[in-house]
Amino acid sequence: MNQDVFDAIWKLRKESSSAYLSYVDEEGYPVTRAMLILEHGQIQRQYLSTNTSSGKIAALLKNPKAALYYCDPANFQGVLFAGDIEVCTDSPTRELLRRDGFEKYYPQGVTDPDYCVLKLTVKRGSHYHGLCNTYFTPEELE
Repeated sequence: MNQDVFDAIWKLRKESSSAYLSYVDEEGYPVTRAMLILEHGQIQRQYLSTNTSSGKIAALLKNPKAALYYCDPANFQGVLFAGDIEVCTDSPTRELLRRDGFEKYYPQGVTDPDYCVLKLTVKRGSHYHGLCNTYFTPEELE
């Protein structure tokens, strides 16, 4: 992978405030949801916070295969990370993404039963820009 693509992937990962999570629902249909990005430091493991009561949790427990897509629409550029999602409810993982103001959504804080973290373990990815696709493994970006 050339250095420009490497840098572009990391830039999208580090500077995006949101990304699109895609998965298959319990009836086998594709679903995409915009998700807030609260951590930006890793490629191989990426974390998202959500409500345990969300419909995506049951779907991801049934079929953990998912993708997370970051994009810069103004420059027609994007990066897709595909892998498996684990629904985490342990306190250390929950604490990882806790922010001031979370109490509005999770009144009991880190121990709120309606608060969980999705951990995407990336297996492969692709970057698109300038009519060029670059496919990669997460190890190539470490």
